[in-house]
Amino acid sequence: MSSERPVATGERTARAIDWRTRFAIVLGGWLLRVLGMTWRVRVHGREWLLGRPAGTAPVVYTLWHGQMLPLLWAHKARTGVIISEHRDGEIIARVIALFGLFGVRGSSSRGGTRALLESVQVIRQGTDMAFTPDGPRGPRHSFAPGALMLSNRAQVPLVTITGHVDRKWQLKSWDGFEIPKPFARITVLYGEPRLVDAPDARAAADRAAEFQQCMQQDLAKVAALAGEAAIP
Repeated sequence: MSSERPVATGERTARAIDWRTRFAIVLGGWLLRVLGMTWRVRVHGREWLLGRPAGTAPVVYTLWHGQMLPLLWAHKARTGVIISEHRDGEIIARVIALFGLFGVRGSSSRGGTRALLESVQVIRQGTDMAFTPDGPRGPRHSFAPGALMLSNRAQVPLVTITGHVDRKWQLKSWDGFEIPKPFARITVLYGEPRLVDAPDARAAADRAAEFQQCMQQDLAKVAALAGEAAIP
């Protein structure tokens, strides 16, 4: 019998990142902090979340994958984030750690069941969780049901987060990843908490189209708020 200790999936992924990538993450994090200091952030609808009494139930946030950077920058609160087990997931995990967040590894395509169970435990320990329902591979703005299943199983509300950036670079990736330009105005909208009432996880998953529509409506709302804020 071999005396070697089994290598965990996360360790294998971490080892797959070479020193150049690790250096790029550190350098990119420093540049991001400098760039972020120039951004003008306006947040709507978060007052009740910040004012929650101790012992209040956590929530499940949903945000589109392409808006992760400006939204997590504005969020800046300890929150678990579902992250892919692919190599790029390890990179994202290290980047979001710069914002004070932490990753729970898994996705709809790999490690989904384990990630769901771990996320329930995070919530039961009193910490919010966040999902990108169209990640990690899209299609863009397509609402996968994982967040609904978590919200239903943990019996906590779901809160959408959407944003609008007036000046940005937008990558030609499947998610249209947004990077705000220097001195960009970032407008963020937190939706009303919604309970995912359903008798079981499958029934909760069946409400994906409904919540996808909610997020699309919130995108229109936050764009309108951004327009109002831009008026002198």
